[in-house]
Amino acid sequence: MDLSRNSQHTYFPMYQKVLLRWRYFFPVFIGALLFAPTTRDIVFGVITDAFFQVGVFVLATLSLYHAVTDLCSRLSFISFPKSRSLTIIFAAVLGALPGCGGAIIVITQFIQGKFSFGAVVAVLTATMGDAAFLLIAAKPLDAMHMIIVCLSVGSITGYLVDLAFGDKYLRQEGETAIKKSAVVKGHSIAVATTLWKIFLLPALLVSTLISFQIEPNAWLGLPDYSVELFGGIFAMFGILLWAKDKTAQKSQYQELVAEDDKNTESHWFGRAVQDTNFVLTWAIAAFILFELMVHWSGVQLNLWFQHLGAFAPLMGIIVGLLPGCGPQIVVTSLYIQGAIPFSAQLGNAISNDGDALFPAIALAPKVAIYATLFSTIPALFVAYGYFWLFE
Repeated sequence: MDLSRNSQHTYFPMYQKVLLRWRYFFPVFIGALLFAPTTRDIVFGVITDAFFQVGVFVLATLSLYHAVTDLCSRLSFISFPKSRSLTIIFAAVLGALPGCGGAIIVITQFIQGKFSFGAVVAVLTATMGDAAFLLIAAKPLDAMHMIIVCLSVGSITGYLVDLAFGDKYLRQEGETAIKKSAVVKGHSIAVATTLWKIFLLPALLVSTLISFQIEPNAWLGLPDYSVELFGGIFAMFGILLWAKDKTAQKSQYQELVAEDDKNTESHWFGRAVQDTNFVLTWAIAAFILFELMVHWSGVQLNLWFQHLGAFAPLMGIIVGLLPGCGPQIVVTSLYIQGAIPFSAQLGNAISNDGDALFPAIALAPKVAIYATLFSTIPALFVAYGYFWLFE
């Protein structure tokens, strides 16, 4: 069928929006691996384990987090301190909170001329983004240590920056209008929320049994592999629903690596489900990459990273320079798998800025670049200090 030039211009953008959505790569690639006989068992096992050992606990953690933040926002809990020192500590505390919400608050306050540049450095140094939820769910003790270190390093770094350059350094003059991405209310969000409401408690029971090394099928009186089949199918639904969601006015890269914008009027559980699908998708991708590399190469990645020696922390720090939470979830997933040392995870946690960097890049790119560089310096000191002292 011949198409005129006008009809090509009319229809091609529609197909481009559908075919060039990078998010679709995840379910398509994972689906292809599931259909291939040589990788089916490995990939299905990874998906099932990730769902019960990561996804369910991440949703439980996120539900608590969003419920508390929702309550605090209704009570007008947050009030900004006036003292410079207290502002720095306050910014670091907001950054140390799991997720990117606290860091984005500080960035927007700075852009409006209310916070100092030291507060920006403090919050970006302290934040782990959504990778914190993954670490809390899988290794809560390590997560606690990481949060304490990030909070301390962020506070000290932010205070030193303001002490060296003054609290007027790079300060925005007057208030800047902050444009928010339009939130698209998709049917897939409602479907995902409904499914999680139905199955969260049963899935949490199964996850708890697995954590205590109890075979869930036998304990529940189910046929063999019933629980595994449920977990694998549910995880794939989560990936598909995340891929189908779309937030307007974002670049392809930001849409891929950043969590979706939320409707502030939506229920806190729905927001928790959106974030869980995002974290679970990136975690599954990292776990699959890890297992397939081991399977195909026969090389244990933890031994490979040990051979890297002093370069391992540097690799974690370099990935931390990438905006968005997706790449950072990959690093945390590799740490959970035992592929990278604690120093690499520590360097990544301090250097990464999560989704908070996006509004700074859009409205004050110079500030974004400087803040990233300033947060990289303590990451190098702390990561390599830990490496030389303990590894």
